[in-house]
Amino acid sequence: MSPVPFNWIKDALKPAKSHKLDALKTRQQANDKSLTTSLSHTLSFLESELGKSPDFVVRKFNEDPGLTDPVAVCYIEGLIDNVLLTDLIEAIITEKSSQSNLSLDAQETAALFKKKLPLGNIKAVKTENQLIQTILTGSAIVVIDGVDYVQAVSISGGSRRSVEEPTSQTVIRGPKEGFTEDISLNITLLRRKLPTPQFKLESHIIGEYTKTKVILAYIEGIALTEVVDEVNQRLRGIDTDSILESGYIEEFIQDGAFSPFPTILNTERPDTAAGALLDGQVVILVDGTPFVLIAPVTFFNFFQSSEDYYQRYDISTFLRIIRLMSFLVALLLPSLYIAITTFQQEILPTTLLISLSAQREGTPLPALMEALMMELMFEVIREAGVRMPRVIGPAISIVGALVIGQAAVQAGLVSGAMVIVVSFTAIANFVIPYFNMASAVRLIRFTLMILGGVLGFFGIIAGIIPILTHMVALKSFGINYMMPYAPFYKSNMKDLLIRVPWWAMKTRPNRKSSSNKYRQAAHQFPDSSVQKGNTNEPDSQE
Repeated sequence: MSPVPFNWIKDALKPAKSHKLDALKTRQQANDKSLTTSLSHTLSFLESELGKSPDFVVRKFNEDPGLTDPVAVCYIEGLIDNVLLTDLIEAIITEKSSQSNLSLDAQETAALFKKKLPLGNIKAVKTENQLIQTILTGSAIVVIDGVDYVQAVSISGGSRRSVEEPTSQTVIRGPKEGFTEDISLNITLLRRKLPTPQFKLESHIIGEYTKTKVILAYIEGIALTEVVDEVNQRLRGIDTDSILESGYIEEFIQDGAFSPFPTILNTERPDTAAGALLDGQVVILVDGTPFVLIAPVTFFNFFQSSEDYYQRYDISTFLRIIRLMSFLVALLLPSLYIAITTFQQEILPTTLLISLSAQREGTPLPALMEALMMELMFEVIREAGVRMPRVIGPAISIVGALVIGQAAVQAGLVSGAMVIVVSFTAIANFVIPYFNMASAVRLIRFTLMILGGVLGFFGIIAGIIPILTHMVALKSFGINYMMPYAPFYKSNMKDLLIRVPWWAMKTRPNRKSSSNKYRQAAHQFPDSSVQKGNTNEPDSQE
């Protein structure tokens, strides 16, 4: 497997891109010089590199000319926590006052300050390039005259969105917390659910300008080693100037770049990510976005919701079947209607055929044109509802669909049956839990509608066969997309369309997890204590 898909495209574009990135790298290498022992030189370098920005603050401590160890604290206002900054400055002032009459050299003074600082994450920075990157990521820099390094104190903070209920994946039963744009908080949400030393994190910095932190999370002993290595290799192969959202990463590392079907799942829910980790998958967190990536995935993962595991297995099984049926309806219903009313009218009952023919008698357009017009109209209304203000968006989209549909029928442009077909198709499309899979269905539906309108059932079948062939050949980080049907794994059927009770799901999915296959003990029955006669009922004590 190639670390980055379609290397020939990247090689073709490399000459055009190299000038921009090479110039930036040359400048960064030029700044990667060791710091001097002069406090004034370090401050001048920071001011020149940051362009005398108004949010760059320098707090000096050399007002007393009798001091021999001047100190300065530098930070970016808005990227730091003001409470922690206050504690840091108070500690420096207190320590300077206590050491003002002692004759300590610069190295001893720096070591003493480090011991007295009230924060834990403190490191020494010795080069100019590291100094710039450290201060721009939310650290305060303590500069002491006479030493050739600075102390970087991690006090990142500022305005951040708190943990809220996810807006893209709502559930009736389950945790109501969702990921935020702060990657440190997202890691904390996962650690709370997985307090185990086997929960591993590997960090990457991607983007020449944005320096975006990307974290690969997995559970050692459960995740496949070859999958972890492959994801790391693809992440290291990304060479770009910016990463602003996890969608950037998804397009760089996914399999089947020209496939309409997604091979990486994204979620806003920590419980979904934790469940994927326990199944042997890996999670990719990107700083600045609440959507994390899950890989590898199969086609059937896009029809499973985290809520399926929080309620009874029979209800979950019923809902999964409903979702798969909705997928088939959203994909095939308009094309089947077009094919039947245009070519294969004989398969309809006579009464239904007469009713449909009567409705279509006054319509000037063929069924294919009717369906395409209504589908495109609905797509426009849906997109308008998304872009409109949240207060009036849903009302406008609903009223617009009703008014336009009713007016089109009364004007004789479309039949009433066509409005029903298009409306039910749109509703079925919303049943699919993940938006990227629902978007793939919307794209393929138009192709099948055209094939059904031109060739009837034969055209639909001629379109489905290549789609199925493509899905069987598609892989996600080495895992077959149509697993466990192709290839067939009987043990994986317990959590596919039919979800068996939790006490029956003893093993993890094959080909997704490593040697640690077992979730629980071999014999887990909810009534095992009753069967053995170990009851705690009051009547048994009499």
